[in-house]
Amino acid sequence: MPSGVVHGRTADDKAGREDQARDEENRQRRRDVDAELERGDEPEPELDTADLGEVEPELERLEFPVTGAEIVSTIGDREVASPTERHTVEQLVPDTDRVVFDSPDRVRVQIRRPTVAAAMKRIVETSEALPNEELDGSQYDAYERTFQELERVSPDDEDEAIAAIRDWVVERIREKGALPASRGVRRQAAKIARRGGHQIRNSDWLGI
Repeated sequence: MPSGVVHGRTADDKAGREDQARDEENRQRRRDVDAELERGDEPEPELDTADLGEVEPELERLEFPVTGAEIVSTIGDREVASPTERHTVEQLVPDTDRVVFDSPDRVRVQIRRPTVAAAMKRIVETSEALPNEELDGSQYDAYERTFQELERVSPDDEDEAIAAIRDWVVERIREKGALPASRGVRRQAAKIARRGGHQIRNSDWLGI
């Protein structure tokens, strides 16, 4: 997962999570958040700070690092608003102890792209049933980037491509009892995008 979100087994207690996150937070928090929000090859965040509404002050009251489950239990009913939809935090943050956010900024990055966040939440929570696998590290990053690229190449399809890949991954997890390989997810995403009439270049993330 992007730096600033620790994805894996929960530390034994709050102090353990704090020790785990401190060094990374100091070195990389700001530059990683900036990169996530400003990279030119990805779509702009769907929401800005004003759209976070009542979530913004609540984030500052949380004691970080904090798990996704703790965020959902404390501010899960708070709403953020896009120009066309409203979302609760519970709909955008994985309700699991395996995901640990080390700062308010990382939560903001998560919820500013509601469509991608909701798709990743569904996959993360489904993957919790796997006894010997976790969706973490580079594999999480690859899944997330695939959704971001689908959003970029098919901005007018009302998120149908993202929903199709989300459901495809969930189905594979349930049927195969394993996470599909990142390249397989990218390949399936490319098929769906091309089927929708969207051009995928060989140099694109989905161009495999």
